[in-house]
Amino acid sequence: MVTLRPARLIFPLLFSLMLQIPPVQAQQGSQPVPSVVVTKAKISDVGLNIRQIGRVEAMEKVDLRARVQGFLEKRPFREGSLVKQGDLLFVIEQAPYQILVDQRQADLIGAEASYKNAKADLKRYQELRKKGAASQAQLDKAVSTEAQTRAVALQAKAALRKAQLDLSYTEIKSPIGGRISRTKFSVGNLVSASDGALATVTSVDPIYVTVAVSEKNMIDARRDGIDVTHAPVVPDLILSDGSTYAHQGEFDYIDTSVNQNTDTLLVRARFPNPDGILLPGQFVHVQITGRTPTPAITVPQSTIQQDRTGYFLLVITDQNKVEMRRITVGQVIDNDWIVTSGIAAGERVVLEGLQKVRVDQTVTVVEQ
Repeated sequence: MVTLRPARLIFPLLFSLMLQIPPVQAQQGSQPVPSVVVTKAKISDVGLNIRQIGRVEAMEKVDLRARVQGFLEKRPFREGSLVKQGDLLFVIEQAPYQILVDQRQADLIGAEASYKNAKADLKRYQELRKKGAASQAQLDKAVSTEAQTRAVALQAKAALRKAQLDLSYTEIKSPIGGRISRTKFSVGNLVSASDGALATVTSVDPIYVTVAVSEKNMIDARRDGIDVTHAPVVPDLILSDGSTYAHQGEFDYIDTSVNQNTDTLLVRARFPNPDGILLPGQFVHVQITGRTPTPAITVPQSTIQQDRTGYFLLVITDQNKVEMRRITVGQVIDNDWIVTSGIAAGERVVLEGLQKVRVDQTVTVVEQ
């Protein structure tokens, strides 16, 4: 996108004031009629073309944390490398947790044996009670014993599951594919849940690019059909070296409201990143281009001047006189600027010789 430099703004400001001064007849005689090179405002088929700064963001980012306490036994990865979903990344000392699993398993075996015996006793007392060979108190005690041993067996089973779960936590695997960060923990360090993240895995392909689009540009984009389900508007990326990123993206999210502080709307696009060129936190230029060109009046950028009031052109009338015309501009397309109001297609505008003429001055016209 072309922006007007401060020096370029100062000259048009002085120049626009000079335009208001009628030509003075010098005492030594009339000045020669100046000549200017003109070009015609033309109608061009242009599509939506917006360039804004965007930020690269990871689609997924996961902090790896210890869920049990112990000494690190293994760290089988290289910092900064790519890891796959399910890859083993950290191993915490397993022996104490394996021992606890074995103990809980033994407890469960004993509890289930007691429960099985209590169930058999209850069944016998129920039969004896029917025959009058056992008292009600004996039957009640058998019922109570069966219930108690069943509860103990359930507790033992839950304790075993807890021990097995803790043992599984000694192996920390990557829940996503991506690139793993550096870690401050090495083999032999004591780690626990209170130590924070051991490392972070960040997805790299595909990747998000978010951009804050001005409300005006967003209106233009919506007119051109931007949406998240079928977007005829496609985003491209311009990298810091000026090259165009090899893969086009697609929009997958448009914020639901305009940021009142910045008058912008957050838009997100998803890009393939098979080579890992795009990194989270990186700044890029997002080029939003429409697929449905529409006719618009355009003039070369060099014909447009600006002062405190706004933009203007020097138009040559049918009588070859200079006229100052206030205009409203749209987006920049290559070396041209879209003019949304103030001039009609076919009108002649001064391209060269701007500094030689004043308003209402007659000039000699040289067609480009």
